[in-house]
Amino acid sequence: MKESEKDILNKYRKLAESHVDEGLQGDVPEESMNEFSQQYVKFKSELLTKKTSTYENLCNSCEKIIKLAPGAKLKPELERAIQTAHLNITPEGAATFPIIAGLLTMLLTFAFAATVFLLTNQIPIFITLILVITALILMTQLTKIPVILATRWRLKASNQMVLCILYVVIYMRHTSNLEHAIKFAAEHIEAPLSLDLRKVFWDVETGKYSTIKESLDSYLETWRHDNLEFVTAFHLIESSLYEPTQSRRSELLDKSLNVILEGSYEKMLHYAQDIKGPITTLYMLGIILPILGLVVFPLIGSFLQGLVKWYHLAFIYNLMLPGIVYMLGTTVLSKRPTGYGSSKTTEDLYKQQFNPLYLSLFIFILFLIIGLLPIFAKLLISPSTSLESCPLGDIDLGPLGCFMNYIEFNNIQFGPFGIGALILSFFIPAGAALSLSYYYNSKSKKLIELRNETKSLESEFSSALFQLGNRIGDGIPTELAFSKVSQTLEGTPSGDFFRIVDTNIRQLGMGLKQAIFNEKNGAILAYPSPLIESSMEVLLESSTKGPKIVSQSLTSISLYVDKIHKVSERLKDLLAEVISSMKAQISFLTPAIAGIVVGISTMIVNIIVALNTRIASLTASAGDDAGFGSGGISALTDLFGIDGIIPGYYFQLVVGLYVIQLAFILTILQNGIENGPDKLNEQYLLGKNIRKSFIIYATIALIVTILFSSLAMVVLGSSEL
Repeated sequence: MKESEKDILNKYRKLAESHVDEGLQGDVPEESMNEFSQQYVKFKSELLTKKTSTYENLCNSCEKIIKLAPGAKLKPELERAIQTAHLNITPEGAATFPIIAGLLTMLLTFAFAATVFLLTNQIPIFITLILVITALILMTQLTKIPVILATRWRLKASNQMVLCILYVVIYMRHTSNLEHAIKFAAEHIEAPLSLDLRKVFWDVETGKYSTIKESLDSYLETWRHDNLEFVTAFHLIESSLYEPTQSRRSELLDKSLNVILEGSYEKMLHYAQDIKGPITTLYMLGIILPILGLVVFPLIGSFLQGLVKWYHLAFIYNLMLPGIVYMLGTTVLSKRPTGYGSSKTTEDLYKQQFNPLYLSLFIFILFLIIGLLPIFAKLLISPSTSLESCPLGDIDLGPLGCFMNYIEFNNIQFGPFGIGALILSFFIPAGAALSLSYYYNSKSKKLIELRNETKSLESEFSSALFQLGNRIGDGIPTELAFSKVSQTLEGTPSGDFFRIVDTNIRQLGMGLKQAIFNEKNGAILAYPSPLIESSMEVLLESSTKGPKIVSQSLTSISLYVDKIHKVSERLKDLLAEVISSMKAQISFLTPAIAGIVVGISTMIVNIIVALNTRIASLTASAGDDAGFGSGGISALTDLFGIDGIIPGYYFQLVVGLYVIQLAFILTILQNGIENGPDKLNEQYLLGKNIRKSFIIYATIALIVTILFSSLAMVVLGSSEL
């Protein structure tokens, strides 16, 4: 290049630099963008769970053994799901893993059945059938794991989209720079949407796309089918970059936020209308009918001569039905539209909490040992052959019969059928309920209190920001404005927050940034809210551009927050009927119906056992000249075979665990519908609902059982065959 050309380039380079408005660049240095984009890999490794990593390893390993291609219709769906969930696998690996897992399970099943047959000369039909069904389910359903993970990802991400647009708009109001605005939003929203935004930068850094806008547009295309409002809002934000006037830019930014708010409200309106049918179906098929059907199981077990065992009942009610209810609930949640994700307490505070896992396990093991005492007592108690007296080692409870009540039939002990054994059986589900309740309550109690305080601050923070913006707009220095507003709002959470800032400035000599964000004494430590934190960062950034910009920024934030709060309250009104119905099911209806069913079933079992014992006694004493005829009595004995009756001990154990499982699943469903994927609130509700549901169930079951059993024994005792 000639020397004259270099001079010309240098001349115009200096001329161009002299016209650059450095105020529009914000406080974020350009070199930090490279570092920010590289955080994607680290952030992803921290976010994705060990289960996800294990699934990725299994898929990749199976693909190396044999590579199977998914169907033509399934492959595009798997590709989209893998991209959405940030999985390091291929569609071929996702299709190969289920086949290998199913075939391996099938081979192990046949090997197990052959081993049992060689040792006992009998084929374990029930277990073999269950394992074969499991293998078929693995082969057909494991292929959908990427789709399930992507659905969960979309649900979590969609719940943060309103806040994402809010943060981008807040930043763009004072600094019209899309790159910095997206970075600002990524730093202040929760995962997984924050990971998606980091991926936008990562794709530019790795050369996949040349500009942020190109990378962002490609990412937005993945949401076009699921959330068009989010895509439209971002395109309006992009359009604001090309407007020549500030008023026109502000109008487009306001329009973008209104689009996603109104879209969220309209979609939630349709969701609230459409959800009633699936929820009713879930209640009837997964809860009401199965619980009412439990009444006939004691009779079925008796009439079928022992073909129905208690572990068959456990398989249906503790494995199959909870799985069906969970799948139906997941389907309902997957259709939930974007909501307003309430702010969460920081992860650092959550990790600092005491881990109650070992103490919870100790509680469960202690209750489990007590609940298994009737099984241990079988070795110490002689079986009973009549109702007249309890055998040696058992306890006579008067009209309630024997405490354990093991009965001998064909030289085999059956039971326990006693009311005492039934009461002890409550300890096992009680241990599960109390240990789970204690675990979740310990993990979430303090944090939920802190977050409730923060939410009370957020609810009035918009008006406080409005006042602060007006004071600064009147020409009062920002530091002094905090003092003035704290006096006006004295006694409120917002006033306390501003007072801490003012105290740090006056007494500790801190600057405004340190007064708010200092690691030891910063005001933000008392109110760890992303919304408050981002508002204060906008305040600091806009303060470099003059009080007028600060005033406009704070006023805009207050208006936006007020709009989001109103839409959030309207969404809660739409879902109020569904949520109240679910709360009633969890807290009272389901445990109450289950408790009554256990009481009635226990009475039926006691009557059948008593009739069987009396008929057996009459058969032994009547002889051939009995009025009944020995054949008729033998027929009745065969009809009410003691070997086919499901003892109340095992029956209550299955039902009690089923009630806890239903409370667990319905609580997750309730929280998901009302709040989206809010993990902290979910754990808080689990700790409360599981305990409450079991207490109601156990109380009603014990009262009905003792009342009906006493009545049945009195009637049987006063009657003669």
